[in-house]
Amino acid sequence: MVMKKVKGVFLFLALVLLVFSFALAPSLARAQAKVSKIKGKIIIFHAGSLTLPLYKMEKAFEAAHPGADIVREAAGSRTCARKIVDLKRPCDIMISADDSVIDKFLIPRYADFNIRFASNQMVICYTNKSRLHEKISAGNWYKILQDKRVVWGQSDPNADPCGYRALMVMQLAERYYHVMGLYKALLRNRPLKNIRPKSVELVVLLQTGDMDYAWEYRSVAVQHGLKFVRLPDKINLGHTDYNNFYEKASVEISGKKPGAKIEKTGKAITYGVTILKNAKNRAGAMAFLRYLLDPKGGVRILKRMGQPPIVPAWVSSFPMKEKIPTPLQRWVVVKFL
Repeated sequence: MVMKKVKGVFLFLALVLLVFSFALAPSLARAQAKVSKIKGKIIIFHAGSLTLPLYKMEKAFEAAHPGADIVREAAGSRTCARKIVDLKRPCDIMISADDSVIDKFLIPRYADFNIRFASNQMVICYTNKSRLHEKISAGNWYKILQDKRVVWGQSDPNADPCGYRALMVMQLAERYYHVMGLYKALLRNRPLKNIRPKSVELVVLLQTGDMDYAWEYRSVAVQHGLKFVRLPDKINLGHTDYNNFYEKASVEISGKKPGAKIEKTGKAITYGVTILKNAKNRAGAMAFLRYLLDPKGGVRILKRMGQPPIVPAWVSSFPMKEKIPTPLQRWVVVKFL
């Protein structure tokens, strides 16, 4: 008798589960269909300083969209733009460490909009292997970098915004510390061999002890566990409140055409992102960009990895905002330059 009751209970539960599964099936199918719409390769050219945050975002995004395959290619931001403009390389999303690179190289021919979504600041990185590391500070770093025993480097100003920003900080330091000729004195102690294509390449040289100090973004220092000198806000290019002072620095770098030169003027560091007009996977690109701008998605990862997100993200005009795909509109406001 007891066995019959037990069997009856099991049969009843099995029937309930069967009915529940049939009822749930349509919603599961709809969810799977929704996920399956985001598939294929999503090609992203991006600044080297974003390598680790984008790696985290890639894993989270692909887990949510199993059919998607994020294909990232890191380089200096200007190099990324040239791959699109000069080499005609296929690309869905470009993310620049200097928002003006997108404006100057890609808009309007290759892209319609430029969303500013993150900031940063310049620091001087080092390790316990670095000469004079126990003495360096925000008050004397410029003296340490002039010491003939010290090896320091930066990225290429013609390829990587971090490179020309390092030069800008050193120019501003001459004014800030009231030391005439400081900028040229610093460069005299930095041989050309210490200039690398992108700033993250200098990290390995620091870690091996082949270089004592390197100019980097604060986020890169945090992500790689490097020690760093936090520079005064008035020269570290990290605060829009000091743009009037930052503008006193200027650097001449290569232009769009071979042999051409342009002048870059100092301003607070702002990262920009866009979707290319000829993006082959536009749906995937929009989905990833929506994730990047989501406070519960990419924004959270940026915060955790030492890169201040700009919330809300912004564009420079109402006509530009109108060109942003509808699914992204909620994350973006207009802010006049």
